[in-house]
Amino acid sequence: MDDANTSTDIRLREGSSIAQRLVVSGFAAAVALCFTPGLFTHDALEIVIAVVALLVGAGFVVGIMMAPAVVWIITPDEILIGHQRPFGKLQTRLVGKDEISRLQVPGSRRVKARFQLVFTLVSGERLTSPPISDVTHVHDTVARIAAQFDVPNVEAPSNPLDASNPEMHLGEPLEAFSARDIRIVALIAVALSAVPYAYKLWRGWPPSHVDILLLPLGALAAFAVYRYANLATGAFWVIRQGDIRVERLWGDGTPRTDSIRGDEVKTITVERRGRSEDEHCIVVIRLHSGRRFRSPRIGSRLEAGAVGAEIVRRLGIAPESNKI
Repeated sequence: MDDANTSTDIRLREGSSIAQRLVVSGFAAAVALCFTPGLFTHDALEIVIAVVALLVGAGFVVGIMMAPAVVWIITPDEILIGHQRPFGKLQTRLVGKDEISRLQVPGSRRVKARFQLVFTLVSGERLTSPPISDVTHVHDTVARIAAQFDVPNVEAPSNPLDASNPEMHLGEPLEAFSARDIRIVALIAVALSAVPYAYKLWRGWPPSHVDILLLPLGALAAFAVYRYANLATGAFWVIRQGDIRVERLWGDGTPRTDSIRGDEVKTITVERRGRSEDEHCIVVIRLHSGRRFRSPRIGSRLEAGAVGAEIVRRLGIAPESNKI
């Protein structure tokens, strides 16, 4: 990890690589180009839609390609900040130890396992660093930086994933949906499926096959909500020395607990589960029995990799099983 304690310097990075930008911008451009046939029609509305889609797509591509890459190198005496846009020159700035008056470490509202350093300078300027990639050693990293720059009264952030905790927590403690909420959602599903059928009867029109088919589908949806709604609450992982307790709920709301020990693990990997590698990566544990456990969402690939490495250490998993 870039900010590991094995180096005298702490390195923090933010920004996608050129290859990642090209893939995302290429996809956005392809979607925008799908609207180009509208430019060659005689329908004014289709022409307007095509122009707007192309402009939005072009703006999206430009925004992705021009987003800056930022790197911070924190040494015992200063902070070197590098800022570079694709195809542009590298801009650097040095912040000396005597320029720093305060340090804060706020957490992210969007991704809980994400922490950034906010330095307040003597001049009043505030500098926000890229995220700390090794989220399992946030307390050590912050304490080390505070000591280096002689910054007093630095409040340690609340970090459920810190390796200094006897138990690391992934996700939120589970709570079953109330019976009242489940009944309301089930009734809404039935009502929505019956609306087209009732509307046709009210207007005196014969219901179509689709309207009739929606009625049993609505009933099935209501049954599924009533029976399996609590399965959508996800999982809560408690990572301890030697084992992981995975808490989930059955469909009726009763708790279910599984335990994972190191000798049961075949492989542990980091995977993306969502649109972006910046916020939607998880840890996946495969057992020798064939079972697979997916963790709650962690954050970026680096952050998920740090959590995976700490799981490997706590479970005593063999190096050949570690695919992180």
